[in-house]
Amino acid sequence: MSRTALRICPLCEATCGLTLTIEGTAVTGARGDRDDVFSRGFICPKGASFGAVDGDPDRLRTPLVRRDGELREATWEEAFDTVAAAIRPVVERHGPHAVGVVLGNPNVHTVAGALYPPVLLGALGTRSLFTASTVDQMPKHVSSGLLYGDAGAIPVPDLDRTGHLLLIGANPLESNGSLCTAPDFPGRLKALKARGGTLTVIDPRRTRTARLADRHIAIRPGTDALLLAATAHVLFEEKLADVGELAPHLDGLDELRAALEDFTPQAVAPACDVDPEVPRLLARELAAAPTAAVYGRIGSCTVPHGTLASWLVDVLNILTGNLDRPGGALFPHAATDRTPRPAGPGKGFALGRWHSRVSRHPEAKGELPISALAEEIDTATPDGEPIRALIAVAANPVLSAPDGDRLDKALGSLDFMVAVDPYLNETSRHADVVLPPPPPAQSPHHDFAFNTLAVRNQVRYTRPAIPLEPGRMAETEILARLILAVSGMHGADPSAVDAMVIDQTLGKAVLDPHSPVHGRDPRDLAARLTGENGPERRLDLMLRLGPYGDGFGAREDGLTLEKLLAHPHGIDLGPLRPRLPQPLRTRTGKVELLPGPIAADLPRLKRAMAERPAGLLLVGRRHLRSNNSWMHNIPALTGGTNRCTLHIHPEDAERLGVRDGASVRVKGAGGAVTAVAEVTDAVRRGVVSLPHGWGHDRPGTRLRHAAADPGVNVNQLLDGSLLDPLSGNAVLNGVPVELAPMA
Repeated sequence: MSRTALRICPLCEATCGLTLTIEGTAVTGARGDRDDVFSRGFICPKGASFGAVDGDPDRLRTPLVRRDGELREATWEEAFDTVAAAIRPVVERHGPHAVGVVLGNPNVHTVAGALYPPVLLGALGTRSLFTASTVDQMPKHVSSGLLYGDAGAIPVPDLDRTGHLLLIGANPLESNGSLCTAPDFPGRLKALKARGGTLTVIDPRRTRTARLADRHIAIRPGTDALLLAATAHVLFEEKLADVGELAPHLDGLDELRAALEDFTPQAVAPACDVDPEVPRLLARELAAAPTAAVYGRIGSCTVPHGTLASWLVDVLNILTGNLDRPGGALFPHAATDRTPRPAGPGKGFALGRWHSRVSRHPEAKGELPISALAEEIDTATPDGEPIRALIAVAANPVLSAPDGDRLDKALGSLDFMVAVDPYLNETSRHADVVLPPPPPAQSPHHDFAFNTLAVRNQVRYTRPAIPLEPGRMAETEILARLILAVSGMHGADPSAVDAMVIDQTLGKAVLDPHSPVHGRDPRDLAARLTGENGPERRLDLMLRLGPYGDGFGAREDGLTLEKLLAHPHGIDLGPLRPRLPQPLRTRTGKVELLPGPIAADLPRLKRAMAERPAGLLLVGRRHLRSNNSWMHNIPALTGGTNRCTLHIHPEDAERLGVRDGASVRVKGAGGAVTAVAEVTDAVRRGVVSLPHGWGHDRPGTRLRHAAADPGVNVNQLLDGSLLDPLSGNAVLNGVPVELAPMA
């Protein structure tokens, strides 16, 4: 007999509400939840394939432990005994930094991935942290940290009210949005045009989003920051800059004007390969629009000047008076945000508090560049110990980081590795212990990260749609037991981890004069928490102490977990609202328009005006049926246009003798791959494109469908030496490659 259950989709950043059809313990269908307060019934092919993702027969069901060189099925007790026996000796013999932690993108899509990794890092005390952020959005975190004093304060475009949207390096019709959580992003863009608004897209590819736009500007890859700097220059030069009500909150406006003086349209046009009138047109349109928002994404982050481009996106919003303004770009306010504190000077944001051991890369937001992971394992230096043990949680850096071949060998040289992963993939195959979490239908869901980036304030929570299968362990318990195993508390009840976090959080809250529970008894507060388990009690705690919370009885109509559970389709908390200066944490208490690290990096951007890359430049691309390397094992999400082909312009193909459908050798600084050519004018001349996340051809994996059509690993073309210096982000786009047709 079939039944239905609600579930928030965890397969991309749109966080759509789903209605699942369940027969027994299997998900047999998924459709959009029309009553969901945020997504209103929208669904994409990934959400529609939820059942196939959930029921993939290649998902691991029991832990694996390496015995005599082979990974074999084991009990949970054997797995955690092995972890505890291996990790603690490494810490005691070589120090905590000899244990590396790698966190992959799926962590921000799960309750466990949000709640437990910070506790794990605290228990280890390691500085050897690497995440997917440094092959994605780290430049935006750094620019926000420098501008606003908080790396998590990322303004998002007010899609539903803006009259003019400028997208740079973003393709939300394929990605469903990124650092901008918006179910039905395509519908919101169409609604913008239907109400008379303007959509401009800057991208070297004519993407689906670009085809929808009123204007598509196909600039040379990697020159985003130059074009944005010239646009800001024009705003000053033509006296179009008007910060409006932002004026009291800004510091350094005159210095910013002087710093951008050399970035004239004529100076940047040759490097960008655009007409000098383009930045003038962009500036005039942004200034003239009643409301406007500039939004940059992964294409503007994964380039040599990613932090400068991310900074300039916000600079344009500020100079046109559109930051913190309805219809412009605003700071979301999630239900689990920290208790709001009064506006005023803060600690600010610091870069380079420590450095990587080998290449001396500065940390950013507590992380080291994932491009440096291989050398931190395989290279000895007098300065500290190499990484000897690794904990990988939902991460596949062999495919997602540059030079996977080197990293593949480095992982094989580790003393010990543990992976929390549902698959035996290109990275987890090296692990000595693999701890598989259950499928998403057997897990709860709340979007801790994405609600801080949502285009509308709302809160939703869904409990597991299906009970845990016998022999499975909840992902929250897996990570809690992992924390106990590496911290010397192996064997303790995993609920001790949640109890410790609750006690620490309440202990701080009652001492904070700005908290709604200031001066109260933390034990009494802890006794009031509801929920079926530790993770739910922690969610209840965060909701109660958050900006909409009941403050443990201080606000009668405030949020609690019980109230949220009574609204299974979610609770709408209203449109985004102006919040400045409350989010600012800078030392001045203002938006610091020209921070020192930004000013120091501008001469490098000036030198780029004289650069003219020879040959072909490589860019990546997204696909609606994919999300990094996650879903290539799902037949319903592969095939058709979701293929690993090399896009090349017809004129370049003719010049190089490349035929459509033929094999072509692509060579970069890190190696070479052979891909099938797809001749198309969707890319501009001088540009070729390969999608990210493919290359499922390494032995020892258990991904049968993905291995049948493996594609090639585009990141093998990179040697890991090209980084944005401020953020440590890998340069994945705009890199030179050579092509040769295969015989």
